[in-house]
Amino acid sequence: MLLKRKICIITGSRSEYGLLRSLIRKLYKDKDIDCRLIVTGSHLAPEFGLTWREIINDGFEIAKKVEILLSSDSRNGTCKSMGLALIGITDALEEIRPDIVVVLGDRFEIFAAAAAAMVCGYPVAHIDGGELTEGALDDAFRHCITKMAHLHFTATEPYRQRVIQLGEMPERVYNVGGIHVDAIKDIPLLDKKQVETRLGTTMNGKVICVTCHPETLSGKDQESNVRSLLEALQMLADTKVIITLPNADPGSRIITGRMWEFGRQTENVFVFESLGHTCYLSLLQYVDAVVGNSSSGIVEAPLFGIGTVNIGNRQKGRVAGASVINVPHEKESIYQAIRQAQSKEFKTTLKSLRNPYGTGGAAARIRDILKQVDLEGLTRKRFYDLPYP
Repeated sequence: MLLKRKICIITGSRSEYGLLRSLIRKLYKDKDIDCRLIVTGSHLAPEFGLTWREIINDGFEIAKKVEILLSSDSRNGTCKSMGLALIGITDALEEIRPDIVVVLGDRFEIFAAAAAAMVCGYPVAHIDGGELTEGALDDAFRHCITKMAHLHFTATEPYRQRVIQLGEMPERVYNVGGIHVDAIKDIPLLDKKQVETRLGTTMNGKVICVTCHPETLSGKDQESNVRSLLEALQMLADTKVIITLPNADPGSRIITGRMWEFGRQTENVFVFESLGHTCYLSLLQYVDAVVGNSSSGIVEAPLFGIGTVNIGNRQKGRVAGASVINVPHEKESIYQAIRQAQSKEFKTTLKSLRNPYGTGGAAARIRDILKQVDLEGLTRKRFYDLPYP
């Protein structure tokens, strides 16, 4: 009797879990795979909505919970959380003893998870490497994870080439397309009435969705950045504003505090810790635009035929379509860009746009590779040099 291949997926935030869910579901359904989940990071924190419960509600079992977040959003606190993640995830992996560890993205807890797995001798498969986000610490974390990983699943061919440029062997780097496309296609979205019930307000008239994360590499303080955004939103008296709060990054509490205060003082503004992935994606069906600096504005919003006002440098470097309007942290620029995204003329231009992240199927491609790849010698790597001119 053949043993099932044990694949461990590590998730540390609501946004990354939303992307992984379609892959997890396919691994769960495969009779030859034993899928185990390690849940950590903001999933376990009350101030971020205890989103581990969404994982349970989706019908998945959590093999291990690893508490890492301190009551701090400082850089010092983030470093200490990384230390806790390294210790806790090492213990969890030694208990589970997987054949392959799967991580997605670029957050600090995922960096720690990849480091733990690599040092302990477990093959690491990394999803969404090769991307650029020049305004965030995540950029360095992502490239470091690439160097610790043994298999790579990228969302576009330019990203695949960048991973190879980092010295990874081409035969181990797969362009599978954007897994976020599957995340949207594989779940039944809520209808308008259901979304309105969840939010406690109607979706009539002009509506925008706002998510603002800290620019962790910016020389400008978060207070100034969020002030510019809120001043622009204050000018939108005819628009309903749905705000979702930031992830657990250094400086996030400043943004969170200002957003809650703005919501209490402004009648047309509604603030939520977390909508959950299904409700968030469902909401995108009924808004005019996504505003802020979340990756969802770059990779998910275009699939709904809506524009994105991308503020600042956090997402600078990502492959983006013409639906994305890039603006600096400046009140008038943000306001004018939102009005442009809401205009009939701009919306008309979005109907024929091609999605640079493909049409779906990434999760199935990743599952098949994870299932069939030869594990013998997988943790041994050599540096791949690009040909010299």
